[in-house]
Amino acid sequence: MSRIGRKPAQLPAGVEVTVDANNMVTVKGPKGQLQEQISKLIDIEVKDGEVVFTRTSDDRNYRSQHGLARTLVNNMIIGVTSGFEKRMTLVGVGYRAEKKGKTLVMNLGYSHPVEMPDPEGITTEVPDPNTVVVKGIDKAAVGNYAAVIRSWREPEPYKGKGIKYENEVIRRKEGKAGAK
Repeated sequence: MSRIGRKPAQLPAGVEVTVDANNMVTVKGPKGQLQEQISKLIDIEVKDGEVVFTRTSDDRNYRSQHGLARTLVNNMIIGVTSGFEKRMTLVGVGYRAEKKGKTLVMNLGYSHPVEMPDPEGITTEVPDPNTVVVKGIDKAAVGNYAAVIRSWREPEPYKGKGIKYENEVIRRKEGKAGAK
């Protein structure tokens, strides 16, 4: 049995979880509301301040969905209570970011500034010119938007320039040996 799927998701105070007949899970909390369609192979039950996940078969498809369903619902619970954030660092001469209203404007060595409006449900902050913080309640949406920002200048291995996640380690390469 799935170790993750077997563990119930705890409900903190102020969080309400509802499950309809089609396994559409709705989580309401202090920061907002999230919905997710969970596979019908998994039975979801809310009781005694926790969400319990069970499967009716030991078939491979059921097992693969068991831990996934629990993780998705648990991430929704964490999102509506504390939220998620990704911190990114801009490394390079002249690379900087600033916030203009609801638009993130970055200078990344191109002939033009890169302007990215904040998607719905996600906010970006620029605490200093070389740091961008992406925040939101949906873990997948926060990670996806951070990846879109990073794709404008992925870190390169020779000088380490680019947009990297705060805790990411860039494997550096030695340059050309040159003539001796």
